[in-house]
Amino acid sequence: MRIALLGTRGIPANYGGFETFAEEISARLVARGHSVTVYCRERYAEPSYRGAHLAYLPTIRHKYFDTLAHTFFSTMHLLAHRADVALYCNGANAIFTAAPRLFGMPVALNVDGIERKRKKWNRAAKAWYYFSEWLATFCPTVVVTDALTIQDYYRERWRKSSVFISYGADTGKLATTGALETLGLERGRYLLYVSRMEPENHPLEVREAFEGVATGLKLALIGDAPYAHEYIRRVRDTKDSRVVMPGAIYGEGYRELGSHCFAYIHATEVGGTHPALIEAMGRGALVLYRNTPENAEVAGNAGIPFEPEELRVKIAGLLNMSEDGREEFRRRAVARVRERYSWDVVTDEYERLLTGLGG
Repeated sequence: MRIALLGTRGIPANYGGFETFAEEISARLVARGHSVTVYCRERYAEPSYRGAHLAYLPTIRHKYFDTLAHTFFSTMHLLAHRADVALYCNGANAIFTAAPRLFGMPVALNVDGIERKRKKWNRAAKAWYYFSEWLATFCPTVVVTDALTIQDYYRERWRKSSVFISYGADTGKLATTGALETLGLERGRYLLYVSRMEPENHPLEVREAFEGVATGLKLALIGDAPYAHEYIRRVRDTKDSRVVMPGAIYGEGYRELGSHCFAYIHATEVGGTHPALIEAMGRGALVLYRNTPENAEVAGNAGIPFEPEELRVKIAGLLNMSEDGREEFRRRAVARVRERYSWDVVTDEYERLLTGLGG
């Protein structure tokens, strides 16, 4: 089949979960004999990546227009270069899924989480996301949700059924430690936090809680955000030499950090299934997660929940836990990812959905 993937920043993945999703899914679909085109904002040196064709379209570099502008231009290109089926990412793009359908192309839309709850958006942007939730009930052929809590939300709020397909992750630790050496970190001697540096992801609260714990371990805060400069300045405003903040790290370095941390702290409040949480679990990290329904759905009994006001105490508790207890959580984390979040199983489900729509 000819499959088009729209609505992300493109591949190779160097931003967030949707980009990693686009890379992993497209590569696996290509390996199964499909022709996949991924629409991109950033130009790569080659016209293809891991077998997927790369289509570059312009955008408007602005916090509120970047995604919508690029998806609009991508949709216009798609109408002129037909695919058998299109997969759109990001609920904000729901309005664009109507055009391919009018031209006879079936469309699946992965809506992600409830984006209008993010603090970074102004009232107009939150209203657009709310409007897009309604559009998602009839513009695409089918809606995909990657968390059961989000599936329940669309069913209860909008009376809209969706197809649940989870996010994926690899399992196993990397043996290499190049990123650790670059950052001055040692195996098993640092806590890891990975996310976009935005208020609803709470990196500032994580840093402040860690600073209240007496330990020789370090804290690696990994991430960045294109339109949150003032907030990031506050996060970086520390004199604690134990805190390491190098910005965003992708690829091999990111996988190394997840493989060798003492524990991973997941503080994200808004969204559906968070890729960084699953990926840390797949690397066998000891996971401490903010107690939200979405995070609890992913971690299950393989992680330790915390309420915002008790994060410092929970970090101290990890340090005092027996090594056998910590290893049991790590073992459960890997087993849970293998059982529920395998990329191959996720690809099976997307292939079944897309071929069913486009067949």
